[in-house]
Amino acid sequence: MSRDKYLAINKNVTGFSFANLGLFTGFASSIVNAVYSLVILGIFKEFFNEETASAAVGVYAAVYALFAVFVGFFSTEILRWFTKTRLLYITMVTLGLCYCMMSFSVKAETFIVLDYVAQTALTLISVLLPLFISDFSKNIGMEKLNARLHLWENVGAIVAPVFAMTAVTWFDGNYRAPFLAAGIIYFSGLLFFKHFGIVQPDKKLKHVNIHKTIRALKITAISFFKKAGMLRAYVVNFGFYALRSMRLLYVPIVVIENGFSNETLGVVLSVGILPYIIIEMFIGKLMKRYGVRLWLTLGFVSFSVFSLFATFVTGYSLLVIFILWQISGALMESAHDLLFFNDMSKQDQAKYYGVFRTSVNFPSVIAPILGTLCITVFGSTSAVWLITAVAGILSTIVLWSRR
Repeated sequence: MSRDKYLAINKNVTGFSFANLGLFTGFASSIVNAVYSLVILGIFKEFFNEETASAAVGVYAAVYALFAVFVGFFSTEILRWFTKTRLLYITMVTLGLCYCMMSFSVKAETFIVLDYVAQTALTLISVLLPLFISDFSKNIGMEKLNARLHLWENVGAIVAPVFAMTAVTWFDGNYRAPFLAAGIIYFSGLLFFKHFGIVQPDKKLKHVNIHKTIRALKITAISFFKKAGMLRAYVVNFGFYALRSMRLLYVPIVVIENGFSNETLGVVLSVGILPYIIIEMFIGKLMKRYGVRLWLTLGFVSFSVFSLFATFVTGYSLLVIFILWQISGALMESAHDLLFFNDMSKQDQAKYYGVFRTSVNFPSVIAPILGTLCITVFGSTSAVWLITAVAGILSTIVLWSRR
């Protein structure tokens, strides 16, 4: 698949311009992440007791992520039909509308349907932004641009959890209320993107033969894993997102189950963003100088150690651990997908990125199911941190493997 053509674009637009969109996506996503698992938990509490509802959250998250895997896998074909510019417009409008509607939806089934539509758009945005950044990276380098993207995502995220929990308090404990703010932020990001002045020639829509499409995707996937270094890149990215999905899903639940208030949860999530902002300021240069593997190793190993402590520590010490392991995540955030971008030619990135991107959502299928099993066997939500400890060690082994 060749790179998209650009008929027009404002002369001041660079890879940094697209990385700056992280301010909007980071702010909106962190608002949603702060309350998401609590909303789903509330839905299941209508049908189950508290312990069963907590386990059911993991099952829901797994099915939800499996859906995202299919969307990401088919994104390769979607990019054959539509330009990246048109897709980004569509996805940001969709997210704005869905989140605004989710804040007002009362019925559980309405919320869930909107949740799946929003996930489709989120998955496509996660594919589009890195490809845009790569297209306009020029001599800047993906290390610096990745660091800038994640820096802005975390700047946007630092006040989001406190804002979200404050909104919950304003609306009498309604965890869905913050979704309205997330929708407005995506509409604002759309206006920011519009100023780039990008014009691309529309692609001709061809008749879709589903059997040929699936066959082509299968061939693309096989070809991807045969390329040197791509299996390692996939597994390492999988490991990073396994840790991330477990943290996003279970930290809010564990904090609330330990008797802390919504306000305390908001502070913990916000303070946890500070290591990301500080480290993103210089990690791009350090990765260029010392390579990617060093920082990934430090991140995976330290995350595993903190996870072991989190399985039995309680009270304020647990909150400290939740903040400390954010340092581990910050060391990996700008590096986790560079094994793909550094080893894959630019002309093939759009072709194979959809396959690689399934490593983002597959962990959210497998990790919550394993988490549910741990909760069922050990009778404690904190047992899920055994999964992150093992995932960190295994990812480190693969990172340094010869094949």
